[in-house]
Amino acid sequence: MTPRPQHHPLPDVAGDAAAAARPLDWVGMRRIALPLRIRGDAGDSLQVPASVDVFVDLRDADARGIHMSRLYLRLQDSLVEEVLTPARLRRVLQECLDSQGTLSSSARLVLRFDQMLKRRALATDNAGWKRYPVEIDALLADGHMTLSLSYAIDYSSTCPASAALSRQLNAQRFAEDFAAAHPLSTQVVRDWLASERGLAATPHAQRSTAEIRIDLQPAFDELPIADLIDRAEAALGTPVQTAVKREDEQAFARLNAENLMFCEDAARRVAAALADDERVQRFDVRVSHFESLHPHDAVAQVSGKGRAVG
Repeated sequence: MTPRPQHHPLPDVAGDAAAAARPLDWVGMRRIALPLRIRGDAGDSLQVPASVDVFVDLRDADARGIHMSRLYLRLQDSLVEEVLTPARLRRVLQECLDSQGTLSSSARLVLRFDQMLKRRALATDNAGWKRYPVEIDALLADGHMTLSLSYAIDYSSTCPASAALSRQLNAQRFAEDFAAAHPLSTQVVRDWLASERGLAATPHAQRSTAEIRIDLQPAFDELPIADLIDRAEAALGTPVQTAVKREDEQAFARLNAENLMFCEDAARRVAAALADDERVQRFDVRVSHFESLHPHDAVAQVSGKGRAVG
């Protein structure tokens, strides 16, 4: 007869006393792969792949470690069931704390994912999807939750100085070509402007990026990701496009001419939009213009507070 295998208790060295005992600020895991359910731009819910960091403090100086597997299993069960909201994040953070017993008093989650938004073309009926990298940083300490939202948007920036220099060259060529022409008809001038001679120089423009971090007010029930992206893009006026036909490209060229900006102008535009938003407690903005004139970038940063909740 084959003897039955004997089951022995598995060793658990995590319960041993800690060497060089002291509390730890944060212990946990980074880059956990998880699906998240977020609100789409049409009000529906979407499931997106995400990278999640989870941490708790270790306040017991003598404890060797936390219960890491409990954190992982809580996230597996909690983040995929409902649409992500501030209330949902608070519950998940509290569950992480509860899983550690008396070991921890603070919990932190960092979630990274791409928000996909469908954007209509400027002039035609076409549309396409744009991807916005988003990071949510949620902290629960002493029963108080703080929530930060970071995202980035791409836009086009046309240099005002270069535009002024180009207009001067265009004016000089016009004066040279029509020095002896008297009088000038509207049609002649129009034909000249539409010809290659009518464009002596073009201002330099470049793709640019605004990186935005916002500390959200605690008084709101939703994560206003799409709204805050829209607000920044509207302030800049020249967000990059998706589906583009010639009519759309011409409309985009017009927007660039109407929104000439240095990096300082772009930073101030975004700051003004966020400062007028009651969902924003504090903001930090960095804009980077990836210069086509220089091999280096032009960068501006600004911070401030949002409009106080009435």
